[in-house]
Amino acid sequence: MNQHRKKKGLPALSSNPVIEAEARRHTIAMASHQSPFGHDGFSYRSKVITSKVAGVTATAENVAYGSRSAEEVVNGWLKSSGHKKNIEGKYKLTGIGVARDEKSVLYFTQIFAN
Repeated sequence: MNQHRKKKGLPALSSNPVIEAEARRHTIAMASHQSPFGHDGFSYRSKVITSKVAGVTATAENVAYGSRSAEEVVNGWLKSSGHKKNIEGKYKLTGIGVARDEKSVLYFTQIFAN
């Protein structure tokens, strides 16, 4: 992810523990089928992040499942205009969550913030 951003002349994203916790929580909920795959509850996650991380006023989220690796996920996101827009957005912070479901299918969430 940061390699791609560097190629585009964008600053590297820094991991933030609050954002990471929200991404992880959402990913676990999707993998355990407590929440459908997608962005359900994103407005709540965004409010948590903007209230707990000083200076954050904007957030975005990418989700994926079924890929075998983080590299495969990022490559897929880069082929999607909406996901790519988030990756190349004016964000400084990020958090990533990864979880497996009962069939060992991987789920991914990446939240971006600025």
